[in-house]
Amino acid sequence: MYSSAYVWAKVLQYMEERLDAVTVSAWFDDAEVVELNEEHLILYSSSDFRRETIRRRCTEYIHDALREIFNSDAKLLVFGDEELNAYRAKGKRKTSMDFNPQFTFESFVVGPSNRFAHGAAIAVSNNPGQVYNPLFIYGPAGVGKTHLLYAIANGIRKTSPDANIVYIKGDQFTNELISALQSGKNIEFRNKYREADLFLIDDIQFIAGKESTQEEFFHTFNKLYEEHKQIVMTSDRKPNDMLTLEDRLKTRFEWGLIADVQPPDYETRMAIIRNKATSLGLDLSYDICDYIANNVTSNVRQIEGTVKKIRAYVDLNGMTLDLPNVSRAIDDMFKREGNALPTPSLIISQVCKFYSMDESVIRGTLKNKGTTEARQIAIYLTRKLTNLSLPDIGKEFGRDHSTVLYAIRKVEVALKGGNETMQNNIRDITANINASL
Repeated sequence: MYSSAYVWAKVLQYMEERLDAVTVSAWFDDAEVVELNEEHLILYSSSDFRRETIRRRCTEYIHDALREIFNSDAKLLVFGDEELNAYRAKGKRKTSMDFNPQFTFESFVVGPSNRFAHGAAIAVSNNPGQVYNPLFIYGPAGVGKTHLLYAIANGIRKTSPDANIVYIKGDQFTNELISALQSGKNIEFRNKYREADLFLIDDIQFIAGKESTQEEFFHTFNKLYEEHKQIVMTSDRKPNDMLTLEDRLKTRFEWGLIADVQPPDYETRMAIIRNKATSLGLDLSYDICDYIANNVTSNVRQIEGTVKKIRAYVDLNGMTLDLPNVSRAIDDMFKREGNALPTPSLIISQVCKFYSMDESVIRGTLKNKGTTEARQIAIYLTRKLTNLSLPDIGKEFGRDHSTVLYAIRKVEVALKGGNETMQNNIRDITANINASL
């Protein structure tokens, strides 16, 4: 789920590549995003000439960009003062962020592994900014952390429809900050987050090691906290386990309440399976539920995906719901612990997220200190975490055997020499990779 600021920055970039930066800047100099969702993009401009120019010359470009970036056929609306005032008079919510209504506290299956976090989330939803602020929820991937974030948002939306709810992922926060700095829209960026009534940030671990991002988040956190605005964060690890996270942020994350969500136990897995099956209109026998519960042991998302696949087989193939048929249909989805290795693509993706760069840079020929270090670490981790040979690693990165070997040795020497920054970076990146498996 991308924020409107991030998508709009990408739209402008898209147009600059097809027109020219000077022209785009002239037409959109005073343009402001009023609202952006899958249905429409609303822009405001005080200039009659610019509004007409945007409608006449840029509508097609904007539609194409939204389809490519946002996967949406959103309608473009360009407002002046009168139109904007009329729109706001309708009492529309301050935020365009909508959350899946299926993610509620009622649909969250509670068990020993998540009861504490679930209770804390309900308390925050009932009394935002007053108890457990900030709320920090941590645990491995796929155990329901994002579900709790959305449930908090949906709960507050019911009682406070006009609340300004802002959601962002840790890596997207960095990307938006970079875009704001490049476009000179620092103030707009800061206002977006510092004026939130409820600030939800998923995968906060991705801001670790990024100095400018941490600095910006520090001031955003302080302003929201001082004004008693609710902050909720999720991560795959505790604050103290984020080795490259600044101490001042670690301290602030611990001011409120830290709650963990662990993989569900057998009974909770059975309840999740039955709950999902019921919602999909499936009547699964005890043997089938037991089979799934014993094979998918750690990831709620995978459990639900398994039940969805059974539903698809029934609909498309008329499959009889017995254990032999079900086991054949879904056995390929079972990823048994200890057998999963990261792919080079996953490693490269996580290294790029950590260093806030495009994958094309890692695979490309650009050479500067930051790029070279990221590329060498990606090569080193590919060698360490996969079974690929040196030539195979070279193919992934477009390098020859000797270059790959040089990169690996360069990192090994730095680690043996006590380079703490690199040691911490590699530990954080490795943790991110493992959390994504």
